[in-house]
Amino acid sequence: MTGTLESYAELAARVLAGPPLVGRSRLVAVDGPSGAGKTRFAGRLAAALEEAATTPAGPAGTDLAAGPARTDLAADPARTDPAAGPARPDVAAGRAGRATPTGGAGGRVATVVHTDDLLDGWDDQLTFWDRLEESVLGPLRAGRPGTYHRYDWLRAEFGPDLVVVDPAPVVVLEGFSAARADVRPELSLAVFVVAPADLRLDRALSRDGAALRPHLERWRRTEDVHFRADRTADHADLVVDGAPAVPHDTRHYVRIGGARWPA
Repeated sequence: MTGTLESYAELAARVLAGPPLVGRSRLVAVDGPSGAGKTRFAGRLAAALEEAATTPAGPAGTDLAAGPARTDLAADPARTDPAAGPARPDVAAGRAGRATPTGGAGGRVATVVHTDDLLDGWDDQLTFWDRLEESVLGPLRAGRPGTYHRYDWLRAEFGPDLVVVDPAPVVVLEGFSAARADVRPELSLAVFVVAPADLRLDRALSRDGAALRPHLERWRRTEDVHFRADRTADHADLVVDGAPAVPHDTRHYVRIGGARWPA
């Protein structure tokens, strides 16, 4: 699979140069199948946004202030394995830092929200969206912080602690179906990360263990059906190779397609 080497810094500058579309925030969705490398991409983009905040005016003179709240939009239209997909019981203990804030001394620039944290178990793969709308996206549209209880995959229940999602200049929503059609008009950037199916399964089994293979295979079947119906990749601004053969460092990614922002 060939592609074009691009920098996270330039991508961060493009995101910050755009207007906020969800209240005071720019919403970035990082979507793709399990094990493709969504979490790694989201983390590296968040780091690039943090670096952008260390310059006096941000990249290319961008004002990092969130901007005026948008209230006219309709309501309806640190992970251990960086390449892993949907997190499962083995990483539940590492969830304490999420939603993940980033930013320099001037304040928080980006917050990363992982959709897996809002799922009520394996069977809530797509139906969690109402919970996300009510507790996170709805408040953000009004310029207010969102909140949610993080799901504990070990205990199979939501934890007691409330996670606050501040209306930062950028909110990165990472996880399966994050770029679905329901939220597409409000996205400042939609990213779709891909990798070979066999590699993705190997990553997931290595992360979660062979005992969870039936759950993972059912999860993957749901992904396939959803992505075909939603045409997520076709509408993505950026399609990224999550297993590139092209040599690159952590400041770059390999772009293999996208409907917008041509290379």
